Amino acid sequence: MKLFTTSKIKALDAYTIEHEPISSVDLMERAANRIADWLLRFFDGHVSLKVFAGAGNNGGDALAVARILAVCGFEPEVYLLNSVGKLSPDCAENKARLEKQGKVKFVELKSEADFPFIDSDDWMLDGLFGSGLNRSLDGIYAALVKHINEARAKVISIDIPSGLFGEDNSQNDLNAIVQADYTLSLQFPKMAFLMPENEQFVGQWEVLDIGLHPEALRNTATEYSFLEEDEALSFVKPRGRFSHKGTYGHALFIGGSYGKMGAAVLASKACLRSGVGLLSVHCPECGVAILQTAVPEAMCLPDKDFAHVSLLTDDLSKYSAVGIGCGLSTEPDCVKVLEHLLQDATQPLVIDADALNLLSENKELLSLIPTYSILTPHPKEFERLAGAYSSRWEQIQMARKLASEYKVFIVLKGAYTAIISPEGAVRFNSTGNSGMATGGSGDVLCGMILALLAQGYSADEAALLGVFLHGRAGDIAAEKHGKEGLIASDIISEIRFL
Repeated sequence: MKLFTTSKIKALDAYTIEHEPISSVDLMERAANRIADWLLRFFDGHVSLKVFAGAGNNGGDALAVARILAVCGFEPEVYLLNSVGKLSPDCAENKARLEKQGKVKFVELKSEADFPFIDSDDWMLDGLFGSGLNRSLDGIYAALVKHINEARAKVISIDIPSGLFGEDNSQNDLNAIVQADYTLSLQFPKMAFLMPENEQFVGQWEVLDIGLHPEALRNTATEYSFLEEDEALSFVKPRGRFSHKGTYGHALFIGGSYGKMGAAVLASKACLRSGVGLLSVHCPECGVAILQTAVPEAMCLPDKDFAHVSLLTDDLSKYSAVGIGCGLSTEPDCVKVLEHLLQDATQPLVIDADALNLLSENKELLSLIPTYSILTPHPKEFERLAGAYSSRWEQIQMARKLASEYKVFIVLKGAYTAIISPEGAVRFNSTGNSGMATGGSGDVLCGMILALLAQGYSADEAALLGVFLHGRAGDIAAEKHGKEGLIASDIISEIRFL
């Protein structure tokens, strides 16, 4: 699913109006019917519904929804806030239709004294502002948002919570944004929904298809998209009947240290569970017995050092993919191992955990990373690597710059993990859950991506498919164990491709 910045959404509406063709007010009516249909699935007519509308097209949507609900026998109360004294043409048309219908209580809010009492059992439909907002709310609008939020009643926002910007909210006034329980986004999610700092405003979101012109959606360029099942699983390569272990690649994993061999075990198990033909693990001497017992399918390459890897003697040319980092430690010897690997490897690498921390401490090594390698940082690892950031949106833009500079893929782990290509494309993942916020989950992802690279998937395919399957395995595991009880090993047990 393509995602668009708010600057492009208006153009998509305009194209639909011109080429469907359909009038703008009829397109608004179509959106209002989708919203009303959603409300009618859940709304109890015995509960008070208060509809708050602004002067723009988002307000027009809200007024149209109120009129449709009134036809269905409900009695919403409608409150229009129009401090500028001028409505958008479509909002004005829907105001006139609502007044002509004469079935709902309709109040124009002139001052804070006109704000209605809101009971905690009420439902509220927020149609004050849409996704085109580009400055923080103030004055009577901010006061109304505060009034809505303080009521602690159920809030459903149309398209986007009023006051929230469509992408970056780092400079926004967070006290002047509606805190919605549900957000009904029109046609596609807004990228602000995918940013952790906005969770308190967006609540649960759902996309309502309002039939924007498919040609406009297809032909409008965007760097952003939402990775869903159909696209992710289209990358899966079928396994041939006469294939053998050599068909599916030989992966090398470098990692583990005294006290952190569990990370290497998890990465190794995930790699094998993700279809690799052969796996060799270069680990310290202390980890050999652990790995041979916990992961008998893997071959061990013991380092001469007991506690951490210290010397890379492997012939890298015999491996189809190499991963490094999980449980590695940041000892000086490990820097030498990483530098040796970066200098000698001709294949893309998966770089995770302590290998990323070593890059952060030795930034001159960044230029040695083989092109199209995959870096998989969690938020703190990325901050060490690229510097501080004030919002997820800023983090993504920094990652795009870094990916372009070094020609690598960057996987920004977290809810809606963002996979960023060297060309600047950003794909947000649709799978995963908060139960995966547990130690070892990232090690599992590293092993999965390594296995895919070893099997001949491109770096782009390996990153996208690996992240999607990792999240989906976590979702299956959460259904079995609950989010609170989920551990990384549970994710490995649920890895499946189809």
